[in-house]
Amino acid sequence: MRTSIYKFVEEPLQFKQQLIVWGQQFREITFLDSNSFSDEYSTFDCVLAVDAFTSIKTDYHNAFEDLKQYQQTTKDWLFGYLSYDLKNDQEHLHSDNFDGLDFPDLFFFQPKKLFLLKGNQLEIQYLNMCDDEVEDDFKEIIETQKSEVESHEKIAIEQRIPKKNYIGKVTKLLEHIHRGDLYEANFCMEFFAQNVSINPLEKFFRLNEISQAPFTVFFKNNKQFLLSASPERYLKKEGEDLISQPIKGTAKRFSDPLEDEKSKNTLANDPKERAENIMITDLVRNDLSRTAQKASVEVKELCGIYSFLQVHQMISTITSKIDPQYAVVDTLRTTFPMGSMTGAPKYAAMKITEELEETKRGLYSGAVGYFTPNGDFDFNVVIRSILYNQENKYVSFSVGSAITSLSIPEKEYEECLLKAKAMHEVLL
Repeated sequence: MRTSIYKFVEEPLQFKQQLIVWGQQFREITFLDSNSFSDEYSTFDCVLAVDAFTSIKTDYHNAFEDLKQYQQTTKDWLFGYLSYDLKNDQEHLHSDNFDGLDFPDLFFFQPKKLFLLKGNQLEIQYLNMCDDEVEDDFKEIIETQKSEVESHEKIAIEQRIPKKNYIGKVTKLLEHIHRGDLYEANFCMEFFAQNVSINPLEKFFRLNEISQAPFTVFFKNNKQFLLSASPERYLKKEGEDLISQPIKGTAKRFSDPLEDEKSKNTLANDPKERAENIMITDLVRNDLSRTAQKASVEVKELCGIYSFLQVHQMISTITSKIDPQYAVVDTLRTTFPMGSMTGAPKYAAMKITEELEETKRGLYSGAVGYFTPNGDFDFNVVIRSILYNQENKYVSFSVGSAITSLSIPEKEYEECLLKAKAMHEVLL
Protein backbone atom coordinates (compact mmCIF):
# COMPACT_ATOMS: atom_id res chain seq x y z
CA MET A 1 0.00 0.00 0.00
CA ARG A 2 2.91 2.34 0.77
CA THR A 3 6.39 2.71 -0.65
CA SER A 4 9.13 3.46 1.91
CA ILE A 5 12.31 5.31 0.96
CA TYR A 6 15.10 6.30 3.38
CA LYS A 7 17.23 9.43 3.22
CA PHE A 8 20.10 10.79 5.31
CA VAL A 9 19.41 14.34 6.52
CA GLU A 10 22.55 16.32 7.32
CA GLU A 11 20.87 19.23 9.17
CA PRO A 12 17.71 17.91 10.90
CA LEU A 13 16.74 21.26 12.51
CA GLN A 14 16.91 23.07 9.19
CA PHE A 15 15.15 20.20 7.43
CA LYS A 16 12.20 20.34 9.86
CA GLN A 17 11.61 23.98 8.95
CA GLN A 18 11.90 23.23 5.23
CA LEU A 19 9.46 20.35 5.65
CA ILE A 20 6.69 22.39 7.27
CA VAL A 21 7.11 25.32 4.84
CA TRP A 22 6.89 22.90 1.89
CA GLY A 23 3.79 21.29 3.43
CA GLN A 24 1.80 24.54 3.37
CA GLN A 25 0.64 23.86 -0.19
CA PHE A 26 -1.67 21.06 0.99
CA ARG A 27 -5.23 21.30 2.30
CA GLU A 28 -4.54 18.90 5.22
CA ILE A 29 -1.37 19.06 7.34
CA THR A 30 -0.25 17.48 10.59
CA PHE A 31 3.26 18.45 11.68
CA LEU A 32 4.51 17.00 15.00
CA ASP A 33 7.79 18.10 16.58
CA SER A 34 9.39 16.77 19.79
CA ASN A 35 11.88 19.67 19.83
CA SER A 36 14.65 17.18 20.67
CA PHE A 37 12.91 16.23 23.92
CA SER A 38 13.62 12.54 24.20
CA ASP A 39 12.47 10.10 26.87
CA GLU A 40 12.04 6.34 26.88
CA TYR A 41 8.63 6.68 25.21
CA SER A 42 9.72 8.83 22.25
CA THR A 43 9.42 7.31 18.77
CA PHE A 44 10.09 10.16 16.30
CA ASP A 45 11.77 13.56 16.45
CA CYS A 46 9.42 14.97 13.83
CA VAL A 47 6.54 13.81 11.63
CA LEU A 48 4.82 15.48 8.67
CA ALA A 49 1.63 14.03 7.16
CA VAL A 50 -0.07 15.84 4.26
CA ASP A 51 -2.73 15.53 1.58
CA ALA A 52 -5.75 13.40 2.53
CA PHE A 53 -6.53 10.32 0.46
CA THR A 54 -9.49 9.52 2.75
CA SER A 55 -10.83 11.29 5.84
CA ILE A 56 -13.51 11.19 8.52
CA LYS A 57 -15.25 14.27 9.93
CA THR A 58 -18.12 14.05 12.39
CA ASP A 59 -19.87 15.57 15.39
CA TYR A 60 -19.81 13.79 18.76
CA HIS A 61 -22.78 11.48 18.05
CA ASN A 62 -21.41 7.93 17.81
CA ALA A 63 -17.98 9.44 17.12
CA PHE A 64 -15.82 6.76 18.72
CA GLU A 65 -17.68 3.96 16.95
CA ASP A 66 -17.26 5.79 13.61
CA LEU A 67 -13.55 6.25 14.33
CA LYS A 68 -13.19 2.57 15.25
CA GLN A 69 -14.73 1.52 11.92
CA TYR A 70 -12.50 3.95 10.00
CA GLN A 71 -9.33 2.80 11.78
CA GLN A 72 -10.12 -0.90 11.36
CA THR A 73 -11.04 -0.47 7.69
CA THR A 74 -8.05 1.62 6.55
CA LYS A 75 -5.37 -0.14 8.65
CA ASP A 76 -3.05 2.69 7.64
CA TRP A 77 -1.49 5.82 9.10
CA LEU A 78 -4.22 8.21 10.31
CA PHE A 79 -3.69 11.72 11.67
CA GLY A 80 -6.20 13.97 13.37
CA TYR A 81 -7.88 15.04 16.56
CA LEU A 82 -10.46 14.27 19.22
CA SER A 83 -12.19 17.39 20.57
CA TYR A 84 -13.09 17.74 24.25
CA ASP A 85 -16.79 17.66 23.36
CA LEU A 86 -16.59 13.97 22.49
CA LYS A 87 -17.38 13.69 26.21
CA ASN A 88 -20.99 14.06 25.03
CA ASP A 89 -20.65 10.76 23.17
CA GLN A 90 -19.53 9.09 26.40
CA GLU A 91 -21.88 10.60 28.97
CA HIS A 92 -25.27 12.31 29.17
CA LEU A 93 -23.69 15.73 28.73
CA HIS A 94 -24.11 18.58 26.27
CA SER A 95 -22.30 21.77 25.25
CA ASP A 96 -24.36 24.91 24.84
CA ASN A 97 -21.58 27.44 25.45
CA PHE A 98 -20.43 29.93 22.82
CA ASP A 99 -18.25 28.56 20.00
CA GLY A 100 -16.48 31.09 17.78
CA LEU A 101 -14.23 28.50 16.11
CA ASP A 102 -16.75 26.01 14.71
CA PHE A 103 -14.37 23.05 14.27
CA PRO A 104 -15.80 19.53 13.74
CA ASP A 105 -15.82 17.43 16.93
CA LEU A 106 -13.62 14.77 15.30
CA PHE A 107 -11.41 14.81 12.22
CA PHE A 108 -8.87 12.26 10.93
CA PHE A 109 -7.24 11.78 7.54
CA GLN A 110 -5.20 9.13 5.76
CA PRO A 111 -2.23 11.01 4.26
CA LYS A 112 -0.92 10.36 0.79
CA LYS A 113 2.50 11.64 1.83
CA LEU A 114 4.27 10.97 5.12
CA PHE A 115 7.71 11.90 6.50
CA LEU A 116 9.16 10.35 9.70
CA LEU A 117 12.39 11.82 11.09
CA LYS A 118 14.57 10.31 13.83
CA GLY A 119 18.03 11.78 14.28
CA ASN A 120 19.52 12.06 10.78
CA GLN A 121 17.38 9.23 9.40
CA LEU A 122 14.33 10.21 7.33
CA GLU A 123 11.75 7.65 6.26
CA ILE A 124 9.42 8.76 3.47
CA GLN A 125 6.20 6.76 3.06
CA TYR A 126 3.98 7.55 0.06
CA LEU A 127 0.84 5.73 -0.97
CA ASN A 128 1.63 3.73 -4.10
CA MET A 129 -0.60 5.96 -6.22
CA CYS A 130 1.90 8.82 -5.86
CA ASP A 131 5.22 7.12 -5.04
CA ASP A 132 6.69 8.37 -8.33
CA GLU A 133 6.65 11.89 -6.80
CA VAL A 134 9.03 11.11 -3.92
CA GLU A 135 12.30 12.23 -5.49
CA ASP A 136 10.88 15.43 -6.97
CA ASP A 137 9.22 16.30 -3.65
CA PHE A 138 12.40 15.64 -1.66
CA LYS A 139 14.37 17.89 -4.02
CA GLU A 140 11.73 20.61 -3.58
CA ILE A 141 11.90 20.30 0.22
CA ILE A 142 15.67 20.64 0.50
CA GLU A 143 15.54 23.68 -1.81
CA THR A 144 12.76 25.33 0.24
CA GLN A 145 13.64 28.52 2.05
CA LYS A 146 12.03 29.54 5.33
CA SER A 147 10.00 32.68 4.79
CA GLU A 148 11.33 35.58 6.85
CA VAL A 149 8.24 37.70 6.24
CA GLU A 150 6.76 38.77 9.56
CA SER A 151 3.21 39.98 9.98
CA HIS A 152 2.60 43.16 11.93
CA GLU A 153 -1.13 43.01 12.38
CA LYS A 154 -2.37 44.52 15.64
CA ILE A 155 -4.57 42.05 17.48
CA ALA A 156 -6.86 43.18 20.28
CA ILE A 157 -7.13 40.17 22.57
CA GLU A 158 -10.18 40.03 24.80
CA GLN A 159 -10.77 37.93 27.90
CA ARG A 160 -14.03 35.98 27.98
CA ILE A 161 -14.27 35.91 31.80
CA PRO A 162 -13.07 39.07 33.62
CA LYS A 163 -11.06 38.63 36.82
CA LYS A 164 -13.96 39.48 39.15
CA ASN A 165 -16.24 36.92 37.43
CA TYR A 166 -13.45 34.34 37.38
CA ILE A 167 -13.00 34.62 41.13
CA GLY A 168 -16.78 34.33 41.64
CA LYS A 169 -16.94 31.18 39.51
CA VAL A 170 -13.98 29.54 41.27
CA THR A 171 -15.64 30.38 44.60
CA LYS A 172 -18.76 28.50 43.40
CA LEU A 173 -16.57 25.53 42.42
CA LEU A 174 -15.08 25.57 45.92
CA GLU A 175 -18.60 25.43 47.35
CA HIS A 176 -19.25 22.30 45.26
CA ILE A 177 -15.98 20.80 46.53
CA HIS A 178 -16.78 21.58 50.18
CA ARG A 179 -20.25 20.02 49.70
CA GLY A 180 -18.62 16.85 48.40
CA ASP A 181 -19.97 17.09 44.82
CA LEU A 182 -16.40 16.71 43.50
CA TYR A 183 -12.85 16.99 44.79
CA GLU A 184 -11.03 18.52 41.83
CA ALA A 185 -12.11 20.43 38.73
CA ASN A 186 -10.15 21.85 35.82
CA PHE A 187 -11.74 25.25 35.19
CA CYS A 188 -10.91 27.00 31.91
CA MET A 189 -11.33 30.42 30.36
CA GLU A 190 -10.86 31.78 26.85
CA PHE A 191 -8.89 34.65 25.36
CA PHE A 192 -9.97 35.61 21.85
CA ALA A 193 -9.84 38.09 18.97
CA GLN A 194 -12.51 38.69 16.33
CA ASN A 195 -12.31 39.90 12.73
CA VAL A 196 -8.57 39.25 12.49
CA SER A 197 -6.29 37.66 9.92
CA ILE A 198 -3.03 36.06 11.00
CA ASN A 199 -0.24 34.17 9.27
CA PRO A 200 -0.59 30.76 10.99
CA LEU A 201 2.86 29.49 10.03
CA GLU A 202 4.63 32.63 11.22
CA LYS A 203 2.74 32.49 14.54
CA PHE A 204 3.59 28.80 14.86
CA PHE A 205 7.31 29.48 14.39
CA ARG A 206 7.18 32.18 17.09
CA LEU A 207 5.23 30.01 19.51
CA ASN A 208 7.60 27.10 19.02
CA GLU A 209 10.65 29.30 19.41
CA ILE A 210 9.62 30.53 22.86
CA SER A 211 8.17 27.21 24.08
CA GLN A 212 10.04 24.29 22.42
CA ALA A 213 7.54 21.82 23.86
CA PRO A 214 7.81 18.03 23.36
CA PHE A 215 4.34 17.59 21.80
CA THR A 216 4.33 20.56 19.45
CA VAL A 217 1.77 20.52 16.60
CA PHE A 218 0.97 22.52 13.49
CA PHE A 219 -2.37 21.25 12.24
CA LYS A 220 -4.38 22.46 9.27
CA ASN A 221 -7.69 21.28 7.90
CA ASN A 222 -8.38 23.65 5.01
CA LYS A 223 -9.09 26.96 6.83
CA GLN A 224 -8.94 25.63 10.39
CA PHE A 225 -5.63 25.73 12.23
CA LEU A 226 -4.12 24.53 15.49
CA LEU A 227 -0.76 25.90 16.65
CA SER A 228 0.18 23.94 19.75
CA ALA A 229 3.11 24.04 22.17
CA SER A 230 1.82 21.22 24.33
CA PRO A 231 4.10 19.71 26.98
CA GLU A 232 1.67 16.87 27.79
CA ARG A 233 1.14 13.35 26.47
CA TYR A 234 -2.44 12.09 26.79
CA LEU A 235 -2.01 8.46 25.78
CA LYS A 236 0.40 6.32 23.79
CA LYS A 237 -0.04 2.70 22.67
CA GLU A 238 2.99 0.61 21.82
CA GLY A 239 2.19 -3.07 21.28
CA GLU A 240 0.14 -4.12 24.30
CA ASP A 241 1.45 -1.23 26.45
CA LEU A 242 -0.47 1.97 27.20
CA ILE A 243 1.34 5.02 28.61
CA SER A 244 -0.39 8.10 30.07
CA GLN A 245 1.51 11.12 31.43
CA PRO A 246 -0.84 13.63 33.06
CA ILE A 247 0.43 17.06 34.07
CA LYS A 248 -0.86 18.70 37.22
CA GLY A 249 1.28 21.33 38.93
CA THR A 250 2.86 24.43 37.38
CA ALA A 251 5.55 26.87 38.54
CA LYS A 252 7.18 29.91 36.98
CA ARG A 253 10.66 29.87 35.38
CA PHE A 254 13.22 32.52 36.38
CA SER A 255 16.30 33.77 34.54
CA ASP A 256 18.27 33.70 37.80
CA PRO A 257 19.43 30.07 38.35
CA LEU A 258 18.99 30.22 42.15
CA GLU A 259 15.48 31.64 41.88
CA ASP A 260 14.64 29.09 39.21
CA GLU A 261 15.85 26.17 41.35
CA LYS A 262 13.90 27.53 44.32
CA SER A 263 10.73 27.69 42.19
CA LYS A 264 11.29 24.12 41.04
CA ASN A 265 11.81 22.83 44.60
CA THR A 266 8.81 24.73 45.87
CA LEU A 267 6.66 23.03 43.20
CA ALA A 268 8.04 19.60 44.09
CA ASN A 269 7.10 20.03 47.76
CA ASP A 270 3.87 22.04 47.44
CA PRO A 271 1.07 20.06 49.21
CA LYS A 272 -1.67 21.54 46.99
CA GLU A 273 0.16 20.80 43.72
CA ARG A 274 1.07 17.27 44.83
CA ALA A 275 -2.50 16.60 45.96
CA GLU A 276 -3.99 17.61 42.61
CA ASN A 277 -1.43 15.52 40.71
CA ILE A 278 -2.03 12.46 42.88
CA MET A 279 -5.83 12.79 42.51
CA ILE A 280 -5.55 12.78 38.71
CA THR A 281 -2.99 9.96 38.76
CA ASP A 282 -5.56 7.90 40.67
CA LEU A 283 -8.25 8.83 38.11
CA VAL A 284 -5.98 7.76 35.22
CA ARG A 285 -5.21 4.47 37.00
CA ASN A 286 -8.94 3.85 37.20
CA ASP A 287 -9.50 4.79 33.52
CA LEU A 288 -6.69 2.52 32.30
CA SER A 289 -7.96 -0.38 34.41
CA ARG A 290 -11.13 -0.53 32.29
CA THR A 291 -9.25 -2.08 29.35
CA ALA A 292 -6.24 -3.50 31.21
CA GLN A 293 -5.02 -7.01 31.77
CA LYS A 294 -5.44 -7.98 35.41
CA ALA A 295 -2.94 -6.33 37.80
CA SER A 296 -1.10 -4.59 34.92
CA VAL A 297 -1.80 -0.94 35.86
CA GLU A 298 1.34 0.63 37.32
CA VAL A 299 2.47 4.11 38.39
CA LYS A 300 5.98 4.34 36.89
CA GLU A 301 6.69 7.85 38.21
CA LEU A 302 4.72 9.98 40.67
CA CYS A 303 5.00 13.78 40.73
CA GLY A 304 8.20 14.04 38.68
CA ILE A 305 9.38 17.62 37.99
CA TYR A 306 10.22 18.58 34.40
CA SER A 307 11.44 21.97 33.19
CA PHE A 308 10.34 23.63 29.94
CA LEU A 309 11.23 27.07 28.57
CA GLN A 310 8.14 28.78 30.02
CA VAL A 311 7.32 26.77 33.16
CA HIS A 312 8.23 23.89 35.48
CA GLN A 313 5.66 21.07 35.42
CA MET A 314 4.75 18.16 37.70
CA ILE A 315 4.21 15.00 35.63
CA SER A 316 3.26 11.44 36.57
CA THR A 317 3.56 8.37 34.33
CA ILE A 318 0.99 5.55 34.50
CA THR A 319 1.12 2.41 32.34
CA SER A 320 -1.01 -0.66 31.68
CA LYS A 321 -1.19 -3.67 29.38
CA ILE A 322 -4.27 -3.92 27.14
CA ASP A 323 -6.58 -6.91 27.46
CA PRO A 324 -6.72 -8.42 23.92
CA GLN A 325 -10.54 -8.38 23.92
CA TYR A 326 -10.51 -4.58 23.48
CA ALA A 327 -10.09 -2.74 20.17
CA VAL A 328 -7.53 0.03 19.76
CA VAL A 329 -10.15 2.83 19.82
CA ASP A 330 -11.75 1.36 22.97
CA THR A 331 -8.67 2.43 24.93
CA LEU A 332 -9.30 6.03 23.84
CA ARG A 333 -13.05 5.84 24.42
CA THR A 334 -12.63 4.65 28.02
CA THR A 335 -10.01 7.27 28.99
CA PHE A 336 -11.28 10.36 27.15
CA PRO A 337 -11.35 13.22 27.98
CA MET A 338 -8.04 12.98 29.83
CA GLY A 339 -8.35 13.39 33.59
CA SER A 340 -5.89 16.29 33.74
CA MET A 341 -8.40 18.41 31.79
CA THR A 342 -11.56 17.32 33.63
CA GLY A 343 -11.06 16.77 37.33
CA ALA A 344 -12.50 14.10 39.56
CA PRO A 345 -14.91 12.42 39.76
CA LYS A 346 -14.85 12.88 36.01
CA TYR A 347 -18.58 13.11 35.24
CA ALA A 348 -19.35 15.58 38.04
CA ALA A 349 -16.33 17.72 37.14
CA MET A 350 -17.30 17.87 33.44
CA LYS A 351 -20.93 18.71 34.22
CA ILE A 352 -20.20 21.45 36.76
CA THR A 353 -17.36 23.12 34.81
CA GLU A 354 -19.52 23.15 31.66
CA GLU A 355 -22.14 25.13 33.58
CA LEU A 356 -19.59 27.68 34.85
CA GLU A 357 -17.38 28.08 31.77
CA GLU A 358 -18.55 30.48 29.05
CA THR A 359 -16.92 28.94 25.97
CA LYS A 360 -17.29 25.55 24.32
CA ARG A 361 -13.82 24.03 24.66
CA GLY A 362 -13.83 22.25 21.31
CA LEU A 363 -10.34 21.18 20.28
CA TYR A 364 -8.81 22.87 23.34
CA SER A 365 -8.28 20.16 25.99
CA GLY A 366 -8.86 17.53 23.34
CA ALA A 367 -6.05 15.53 21.71
CA VAL A 368 -4.06 15.50 18.46
CA GLY A 369 -2.06 12.52 17.25
CA TYR A 370 -1.85 9.52 14.96
CA PHE A 371 -2.53 5.82 14.48
CA THR A 372 0.03 3.55 12.83
CA PRO A 373 -0.97 0.75 10.40
CA ASN A 374 -0.51 -1.87 13.16
CA GLY A 375 -2.82 -0.04 15.57
CA ASP A 376 -0.29 1.77 17.77
CA PHE A 377 -0.95 5.44 18.49
CA ASP A 378 0.35 8.55 20.26
CA PHE A 379 -1.78 11.57 21.29
CA ASN A 380 -0.97 14.82 23.06
CA VAL A 381 -3.19 17.04 25.21
CA VAL A 382 -4.20 20.25 23.41
CA ILE A 383 -3.04 22.94 25.85
CA ARG A 384 -0.78 26.01 25.40
CA SER A 385 -2.34 26.27 21.94
CA ILE A 386 -3.70 28.87 19.52
CA LEU A 387 -6.78 27.96 17.45
CA TYR A 388 -7.68 29.90 14.33
CA ASN A 389 -10.60 29.76 11.93
CA GLN A 390 -9.42 31.65 8.84
CA GLU A 391 -12.93 31.78 7.39
CA ASN A 392 -14.54 33.17 10.56
CA LYS A 393 -11.49 35.40 11.23
CA TYR A 394 -11.59 34.19 14.83
CA VAL A 395 -8.51 33.47 16.99
CA SER A 396 -8.75 31.77 20.35
CA PHE A 397 -6.63 30.34 23.12
CA SER A 398 -7.77 28.99 26.45
CA VAL A 399 -6.09 28.20 29.75
CA GLY A 400 -7.18 26.45 32.91
CA SER A 401 -6.09 25.38 36.35
CA ALA A 402 -7.03 22.66 38.80
CA ILE A 403 -9.35 23.77 41.58
CA THR A 404 -9.11 21.78 44.81
CA SER A 405 -10.18 22.44 48.41
CA LEU A 406 -6.79 24.15 48.96
CA SER A 407 -7.24 26.56 46.04
CA ILE A 408 -7.11 30.33 46.52
CA PRO A 409 -9.10 31.90 43.62
CA GLU A 410 -6.67 34.80 43.12
CA LYS A 411 -3.71 32.42 42.87
CA GLU A 412 -5.56 30.23 40.36
CA TYR A 413 -6.20 33.35 38.28
CA GLU A 414 -2.48 34.18 38.35
CA GLU A 415 -1.64 30.62 37.25
CA CYS A 416 -3.96 31.02 34.26
CA LEU A 417 -2.21 34.26 33.26
CA LEU A 418 1.17 32.50 33.54
CA LYS A 419 -0.03 29.72 31.22
CA ALA A 420 -1.43 32.31 28.79
CA LYS A 421 1.83 34.27 28.60
CA ALA A 422 3.39 32.53 25.58
CA MET A 423 0.22 32.70 23.44
CA HIS A 424 -0.30 36.36 24.39
CA GLU A 425 3.28 37.15 23.43
CA VAL A 426 2.92 35.46 20.04
CA LEU A 427 -0.32 37.22 19.11
CA LEU A 428 0.39 40.75 20.34
